[in-house]
Amino acid sequence: MAIDKYQQMSDEELLVSFNREQDNQLLGILLQRYTLLLYGVSMKYLKNDTAAKDAVQQIFLKTITELKKHKVTYFRSWLYMVAKNHCLYLLREKYKSFQISDDISIEAEETDLSVILHNEKALLALEECLPKLNEEQQTCIRLFYLKKNSYQEICDKTGFSMMQVKSFIQNGKRNLKILVETFMQQNT
Repeated sequence: MAIDKYQQMSDEELLVSFNREQDNQLLGILLQRYTLLLYGVSMKYLKNDTAAKDAVQQIFLKTITELKKHKVTYFRSWLYMVAKNHCLYLLREKYKSFQISDDISIEAEETDLSVILHNEKALLALEECLPKLNEEQQTCIRLFYLKKNSYQEICDKTGFSMMQVKSFIQNGKRNLKILVETFMQQNT
């Protein structure tokens, strides 16, 4: 197989060729394009590097069987949904009850689907709203909450004074809350 020829093809062309030829190498080329996307989605939900890498491999295998069952038009969107659903499945499984011994059973915290969906909407809102903050607030919020940097580390990285960092975080958090609430109301 002339792999170079296939690597130049669009997702749609590769998908049509895969469906016609049932050659897993074609699917491999297609999936290779989205490895980082799958890893990012898996990390977003699973919050663990090893679990995310395992999930990517499982999603690859799942894709092979699922593509034989479904006619897919928009591969990237479809693959994202497969990855998301797989991660949500793993999270649900994690919280089911488990046996410690024959006579002791511990019930894990029940995960309510509405809670998961609400949290997902909140994450989407944060992703949409964070870039709307001014640059200083956005930088400080990202460093403090997402990168877990201390105030001093943020001062060192940005050159802002301690008072500025505290102010940017406080005001950024307040502004972000307002933006997220507005976003959630508009998208309900």
